[in-house]
Amino acid sequence: MTSRTVKLLADAATPEDLFHGQWQGRPSKLDAFKPYLDDRWNQGCTKAWTVWIVPLGYQGSYQRVRAYFREKRLSPGPVTARPPSPRVVARWILRRPESLAETDRLRLKAVLVHCPELDAFTGHVRSFGQMLTEPQGERLPQRLDAIRQDNLPKLHTLAAGIDRDRDAVIAGLTLHWESGVVEGHVNRIKMLKRQMFGRAGFDLLRKRVLLYS
Repeated sequence: MTSRTVKLLADAATPEDLFHGQWQGRPSKLDAFKPYLDDRWNQGCTKAWTVWIVPLGYQGSYQRVRAYFREKRLSPGPVTARPPSPRVVARWILRRPESLAETDRLRLKAVLVHCPELDAFTGHVRSFGQMLTEPQGERLPQRLDAIRQDNLPKLHTLAAGIDRDRDAVIAGLTLHWESGVVEGHVNRIKMLKRQMFGRAGFDLLRKRVLLYS
């Protein structure tokens, strides 16, 4: 037994203090389903056997679910799921709502309830995503006005930048033509130029571009 373990046992005031250590905070198969369990708990389902999460994809044991409900029941303070990382939340927001798994949808809902600014931001992101995937350029002025009504300074900067080229952006979101082919040729020419490490003159570059075509 190490001196650290001895000190932990000696300083423990309650039996619960002995369970704080390297095992705390480890990921569990139940973590992704805790927001759903929290919602069911708030709805009055305080018994583990009344909540069936296997159809949602849970592959853990029933004992884990029962232990989580027991912890909520005996804890003096509220026990809730750990918040997801910003990267995970960003991935949920950028995906189509219908493509999210049920557990991810519930976890995102729990995050947005506690952050009205992020909730408004999510609505704007999804509206712009719809305009990008479906030709709806005529809705751009309406969406820019909606952004300005919310207290989201970063999006205000984005809206101001779009306003400077509003006609071009509307055309890009409405018309079926695109500059993808031209951009591809420009990238190809840049690649050929980089391959010469800056030592090729115009004549050689011209020949390489023509032969590469």
